[in-house]
Amino acid sequence: MRIVSFTGIVSLIFLIASVCGGQSVPKPLLLEKNEGELRTRRPRPKPSPASQFTLKVDPKTNGSQHLIVGTESIAPGASIPTHKHPTEDEVLLIHSGEAHVLLGEQEGDLHAGGLIFIPADTWIGLKNISTEPLTVTFIFSAPGFEEFQRCISVPAAETPTPMTEEDLKRCEAPGHMIYK
Repeated sequence: MRIVSFTGIVSLIFLIASVCGGQSVPKPLLLEKNEGELRTRRPRPKPSPASQFTLKVDPKTNGSQHLIVGTESIAPGASIPTHKHPTEDEVLLIHSGEAHVLLGEQEGDLHAGGLIFIPADTWIGLKNISTEPLTVTFIFSAPGFEEFQRCISVPAAETPTPMTEEDLKRCEAPGHMIYK
C-alpha cells in the first residue's frame, strides 16, 4: 500500500482544478423557502418586477456550472418587462397568483402550478393580474443571468443606490439579458 504525502494530495487537487478549468465542484444544497442569497434591486428606469429576489443555485452560491435557480414574489399589478436571454433556456414555475404572459407569438394567463418554458432568444414578459403576490421560481440552463441579477442589485443588508439607463445597459450584455 502506498502512502500519499500532503504535498501529493495538494498537487492532485491543483491538477483536478486545472483540468476542470478552475471551476469549483458543485456542493449539494437543502434550502428552505426563505434561504439563499437575498438581494435587493436598485431603483432603475425600467420597471422592476419585485424589490427583492433570492439566488439559490449558481456558480457563486454552490458552484453549479450548469443551472441558475432563484425565486421572487411579484406584487399585484407589477410586471417583468419584455426581454430575452440570447443563450440560455429558462423555466418559470408559478407557485401562487395569476400571470398574464407574452411569450414569443403566444399570449395567455397562467395560474398557480403553471409552467412557462422560454427557449433561448425568445421574448418574454409577464404581469401579475391577481390580487395576491405572484411567487415564481426561475431556472436557467446555464450561468449568465445571475450576473445581471447581481449587477442590478445589492445584498439585502445594503442600501441600494439608483441606477441610470447607462448602468442598466452595462449590466445587460454580461448578464445575458436584452430588453425590448
